[in-house]
Amino acid sequence: MITIKSRTEIEKMRAAGKITGDVLKVIEQHIKPGVSTAYLDKIARDYIASHGATPSFLHYNGFPAGICASPNDWVVHGIPSKDIILADGDIISIDVGACKDGYHGDAARTYPVGKISAEAQRLIDVTKQSFFEGIKYAVHGAKLGDVSAAIQEYVESNGYSVVRDLVGHGIGKNMHEDPNVPNFGHKGRGLKLASGMTLAIEPMVNAGGYEVCVLDDDWTVVTEDGSLSAHYENTILIKQGECEILTL
Repeated sequence: MITIKSRTEIEKMRAAGKITGDVLKVIEQHIKPGVSTAYLDKIARDYIASHGATPSFLHYNGFPAGICASPNDWVVHGIPSKDIILADGDIISIDVGACKDGYHGDAARTYPVGKISAEAQRLIDVTKQSFFEGIKYAVHGAKLGDVSAAIQEYVESNGYSVVRDLVGHGIGKNMHEDPNVPNFGHKGRGLKLASGMTLAIEPMVNAGGYEVCVLDDDWTVVTEDGSLSAHYENTILIKQGECEILTL
């Protein structure tokens, strides 16, 4: 069921979204060669707790950490570990959620580790921009397919591919709500967007093919061809005019 948030609920979503966006800024300061993804997870958990919130991902369907940390060819849902040490030239996708007063925020970024290749930086930049290309159409009265198609067109015009097996989602009292928000589709199709909807829009972009597979931990999603992958996500609020990004 798709929920339209009340004014009170939107204020709570803004509070959760601010913590979510801010924790990514804090994590970014610690991303450098020699740091473990478990250390980044601890930073996130501590920051979220210090702001009276809880990590949305921790124990969600059994997930054992507060963030997803996915380096290089890992697409999403990487489990932080003291044994995963960032190295110069890596890229790392960090996905985090915070729950405050019963409402969730969800956001992700892909960061460079030390000095990265020009091609890796271009992948990060195109993935981020594809989100902003998509949300141009995330307005009251538009069709969800308009958002999805804009993301896909921008990504593919830059020579990359959009992951098909994973999509964005509605968000609110629950981490994942209706509707699903694909990063591919056709203009003019799908759900009609309405003011008060809150969505997590999250392009996942591969440098190679769009095919992915899941590792033996039953969580970590990787590119099937071993190519690099990047991820960019924000929680947004649909409004009459331009949408509001709650996690920036």
